[in-house]
Amino acid sequence: MLDRGKTVVAIIAAYKAVKSGYQMAIMAPTSILATQHLESFTQILSKFNIKCELLISNIPAKKKREIIERIGNGEVDVVIGTHSLLQENVVFKNLGLVITDEQHRFGVNQRKIMSEKGKNVDKIVMTATPIPRTLALILYGDLDISIIDELPPNRKKIDTFAVGFSMEDRVNNFIKKQINEGRQAYIVCPLVEENEDIDAKSVLELFDKYQNEVFSEYRVAYLHGKQKQKEKDEIMESFKKGDIDILISTTVIEVGVNVPNASIMVIQNAERFGLAALHQLRGRVGRGEYQSYCILKYQGKSDNIRERMKVMQETNDGFVISEKDLELRGSGEFFGTKQHGLPEFKVANLFEDMRILKVVQTLAMQILNDDPLLEKDENKILKKAIDKKFSGKIEI
Repeated sequence: MLDRGKTVVAIIAAYKAVKSGYQMAIMAPTSILATQHLESFTQILSKFNIKCELLISNIPAKKKREIIERIGNGEVDVVIGTHSLLQENVVFKNLGLVITDEQHRFGVNQRKIMSEKGKNVDKIVMTATPIPRTLALILYGDLDISIIDELPPNRKKIDTFAVGFSMEDRVNNFIKKQINEGRQAYIVCPLVEENEDIDAKSVLELFDKYQNEVFSEYRVAYLHGKQKQKEKDEIMESFKKGDIDILISTTVIEVGVNVPNASIMVIQNAERFGLAALHQLRGRVGRGEYQSYCILKYQGKSDNIRERMKVMQETNDGFVISEKDLELRGSGEFFGTKQHGLPEFKVANLFEDMRILKVVQTLAMQILNDDPLLEKDENKILKKAIDKKFSGKIEI
């Protein structure tokens, strides 16, 4: 399930699963996203007497034991959680559907563990990360793919501008203007702390400057992955409630954060991010009725940097952006191939050789249909090569 509106699809799927007599689980990569899902699912499904529950790491031990017991005896219909769902003591009475949100954050074996918590479990994997359509067909060759490529009603196109750091004063004045109109702002940095070896802005450096100098009249906070989960959740909740005007963060806010009142995203050192990451970050704004803006502050004059900034300014289409990202960056780290257990190609290029890779995929499916365990003499060499390449990565 690619791109926008996937939460609504997940809720509908959960309703059908529960009304068919099964339990349903949705696994999210962060507590913030899992908590948001609980709010959305409960708001709609509670009207149909469907019981939803949250299972994340920072729940007190006693309450967690109670929740796990209720899951086991079938009192809970929909379980929403993080990696906590993978624990052996989380046993379902009758799990029939597993949804993995932002699935590229999970490995193959993690999805497999969830599927084995029930019998003949149906699976849905969802992501808002832009993936080239052709690459999606290879990565998800064993799945039916649905693409949601329309904006929800009343959503406005996000205006994007790429500027040099010489425009900093103008950008800051624009942020003030938005906040004075009642909006909120994200400012994303590539680093948590200053690093002498890297010429890039850090969260803590910017927080100190903005809180005490540039935006001293506003409420400024910071967020990064090194903070304790409870602290991160409290900060994000304060931002959602409107108690924080400016949130300075690393890419920890890249996934799932939904604050309709936030209308401006400023990305520091945008040249250090891939196009897919920039597109994900831009998607944190423009989620409400207000016109929203993304400002990419970059340094460097290389053709590659200029080309990437140009792409971001010219299109909001995740598929166009992802194709360009794959072309400019190469396939090496495009979509977390290590998470999938996929080895990097020695010769093939996912962008240039997509046509022949599709032919190979078709042939592979024919071989598997004919000889699922690769036991025939003509397939023994292939079986040996697969064992060698995937040993320790996935169960063969």
